Amino acid sequence: MPQISIDNKLNSLSKTLKGEFFFDALHKSMYATDASVYRMLPLAVAHPKDKNDIKQLIAFADKESVTLIPRAAGTSLAGQCVGDGIIVDISKYFTKILSFNEAQKTIVIEPGIIRDELNNFLEPYGLFFSPNTSTSNRCMIGGMVGNNSSGSTSIKYGVTRDKVLELEAILADGTEVVFKDLSQEEFKTKSTQDNIEGVIYKTILDELSKKETQAEIYKEFPKASIHRRNTGYAVDVFLDSNQESGLTNKLNIAKLLCGSEGTLAFTTSITLQLDELPPKEAVFVIPHFRSIQKSLEATVSAMKHNLYSCELLDKTILDCTKNNREQAKNRFFIEGDPKAILMLEIRSDSREEAEVLANHLIEDLKTQNFGYAHPKLYGDDINKIIELRKAGLGLLGNIVGDAKAVACIEDTAVDLQDLPNYISEFTNMMDNYKQEAVYYAHAGAGEIHLRPILNLKDQNDVSLFREITTQIAKLVKKYKGSLSGEHGDGIVRGEFLPLMIGEKNYQLLEQIKRAFDSKNIFNKGKIIDPYPMDKSLRYEVDRKEPKIETVLDFSDSLGILRASEKCNGSGDCRKLPSAGGAMCPSYRATRNEKDTTRARANTLREFLTHSNKVNRFNHKELKEVFDLCLSCKACASECPSNVDVASFKAEFLYQYQKENGSSFRDTAIAKNARYNKFGSLFPNITNTILNTSLAKKILGIATKRSMPKLASKTFRTWYKGHNNKFLNADLDKGTLCLFVDEFTNYYDVQTGIDTFELLTRLGYKVLITEHEESGRSYISKGFLDEAKEIANKNIAIFNKLISQEIPLVGLEPSAILSFRDEYLRLADNKSEAQKLASSTYTIEEFMQQEILKGKIASHQFTSEAKSIKIHGHCHQKALSSIEPTFAMLNLPENYSVVIINSGCCGMAGSFGYEKEHFDISMQIGEDTLFPKIRNIDKSISIAASGTSCRHQILDGTNRIAQHPISILRMALK
Repeated sequence: MPQISIDNKLNSLSKTLKGEFFFDALHKSMYATDASVYRMLPLAVAHPKDKNDIKQLIAFADKESVTLIPRAAGTSLAGQCVGDGIIVDISKYFTKILSFNEAQKTIVIEPGIIRDELNNFLEPYGLFFSPNTSTSNRCMIGGMVGNNSSGSTSIKYGVTRDKVLELEAILADGTEVVFKDLSQEEFKTKSTQDNIEGVIYKTILDELSKKETQAEIYKEFPKASIHRRNTGYAVDVFLDSNQESGLTNKLNIAKLLCGSEGTLAFTTSITLQLDELPPKEAVFVIPHFRSIQKSLEATVSAMKHNLYSCELLDKTILDCTKNNREQAKNRFFIEGDPKAILMLEIRSDSREEAEVLANHLIEDLKTQNFGYAHPKLYGDDINKIIELRKAGLGLLGNIVGDAKAVACIEDTAVDLQDLPNYISEFTNMMDNYKQEAVYYAHAGAGEIHLRPILNLKDQNDVSLFREITTQIAKLVKKYKGSLSGEHGDGIVRGEFLPLMIGEKNYQLLEQIKRAFDSKNIFNKGKIIDPYPMDKSLRYEVDRKEPKIETVLDFSDSLGILRASEKCNGSGDCRKLPSAGGAMCPSYRATRNEKDTTRARANTLREFLTHSNKVNRFNHKELKEVFDLCLSCKACASECPSNVDVASFKAEFLYQYQKENGSSFRDTAIAKNARYNKFGSLFPNITNTILNTSLAKKILGIATKRSMPKLASKTFRTWYKGHNNKFLNADLDKGTLCLFVDEFTNYYDVQTGIDTFELLTRLGYKVLITEHEESGRSYISKGFLDEAKEIANKNIAIFNKLISQEIPLVGLEPSAILSFRDEYLRLADNKSEAQKLASSTYTIEEFMQQEILKGKIASHQFTSEAKSIKIHGHCHQKALSSIEPTFAMLNLPENYSVVIINSGCCGMAGSFGYEKEHFDISMQIGEDTLFPKIRNIDKSISIAASGTSCRHQILDGTNRIAQHPISILRMALK
């Protein structure tokens, strides 16, 4: 069909839908991939608003012979969410709880509700939806049904299929149906209907009633003892475990749709059976092993102890956690250098009983010589190891270079008793391929996520990709296991279904597909007539890599293209505020895929790879996708792959502006410190002018936004007039150099004064020298030539002064942390930059160090009581920590300090001032921070290190926040 013709038809379709519909290059690029190794440019992307929208999409697909690819969070590992048809994203609008029956422990929901959000709703009732994937803070129930997800709790509670009671769905002819438990007689009655629903019931009943079909299923399908099995359509659930009995008494097509990957019908509501929350008291036993094999042998014994979860992490995953800013803090319990650890969860209603059970488990393991260390974790430490485990998939993206841990055989499941022997054979096979595979996840369920390390840009490894998958499929078949335990068949495993279940059973699945969807409307190329597993890969094979020159140094990732390729699509950036952290603030406000870290990284990769322009950055689609990035740096720490989109944005802006120029406003913001030098000569006049509506309109500033006011005198002016009074003071505690950033010098002068006075009165000699501004505004606006010059000058200036004995200390997190972040990418002399970075600290970090050394103590501060709540700056969270602020403010013995779980404030430097970003800035503040600030009693002080944060808190809540150093200065005796 000619492109113009189809575009006209798509345009006409878009006008009939209540929801959004896109067929532009940007959205096609964003939705071309999921979390798998596959890439297909879709025809269009739809966000249906209601059932009628879905029916119209189905009718269009039927008429135009295109396929619909259902998508929730897009975290599929097998390629289920990629295709060349219309992506139907239900994550934005199909998110409601429709009804809840506490007595019966059931709930009816739409498919786009997030698993953890559902459980947040259920927790007050003592209930939860038990399947628990590593993606639970963003994955959606519809996707979990499509994949029949399991997660770490399956050994105790079962899988998604076990929890699904009813599904409401729309069939290929637009008919709305309800699938639920039916007796054989009711099922037979349904099969007599003269419509597509009747055909479905008749096909299933006729085929599964045949003894020869039943025998073939018993013979070829995975062992019934393997509860995690996603092999084609689950026709085996219709058969009684007693082979003589034939069909079960209750038949439910909803169970068949679980694991069908959206290839049979479009689900619009789901009725779930809920479980009571597990016992409250938990102990995690973490045995450490010197070999994978020993850990698996130990698993068989450990599973006799009524565990609630039993997970494995290998050395490869554990080593990845060392280099991840967020997860490095969560590996505190590791002893030595284990080849593997197990996470064994014990629960009981009493702490004493849980402790007894944990000790019995440890004694049993020790008796059998399983493990060289057996630490126990409790309370908040359990959450840390759970986060470490959940980050496993994303952490694998941290492997530098083109070779990656590839999802192809990562989902095999065998009977637990077979697991040690199976893994032994698997390891031998990997040794023959000279592969050191990654082993992690659900050991207790007989499923280890095994991944070979392959370069799918290279044809030899692509061939190996197929060969390894084929051989492992045969090995799994030998143990009568399932090639897919929970991640689904998708593209990567679909081809192997005839091998795994036999040709006759595969023909049965084909009949079922035809009964449901004879025209292949739903998710073509999955399960039935699958796409080839070694085609449509994310990267072009044996393609010459484009050479891309950048100002920022991305050599740590082998260039900016490979830095963008670190995003594996796991979708951690789609977590909502209730999940904690700050990533990704713009997505949290808009709920649009376009505003995720994933979309930005993937779109950058798409255009850098496929652009025909000399300057591959020169695309309006890239400008659009980066527009709402706040450069908060949350992704640099919270993304398991450390995808630093803020650095991508800075480089993009620089490259794009080379071709298109920069706006008056961006230039003014970038050179703000230079203009403030003149404005500060007449601060009252400057402040009056800049706060007028006319000035704001000229500058492109939101008229509702208050402008920061220049101080009556700069900090440097104050310093010149006051430093002499400390010349004779007893300054024997040590010496530091204070970085006078542009914000402190012109706006937050009192903060600078408080810092100088506090440090001097505590006995420190404070050096202040002439230096350049931080360059933060130049970096954020993409003026990288100027930023580079500033970085080089500051490095030259401070390296003459700074050492381990005389550190560089700063007040504004975004300014001082540039020395530890962007300067390392900008500097000409990398070793000098690194040397300076190693001696650069935020004021809170410096104070914490001195407290630990015993140089600063509580007795030097007031004993009066005071309550303080801390909001952390995003760069502080990403590149440092809020813990030093907490430690510093706890110095006064009667100060009560709490860190607010507040996410991003939404200001982000100039972002919140810009007229087109003001509303989204305030929405981000409302997501988490503002409501919590409003609920803080007026008697409680609010501490915030960031000047932007303090300004946003004032504009959003009319509350004054102080820099923590100012609060501590007031507490000094």
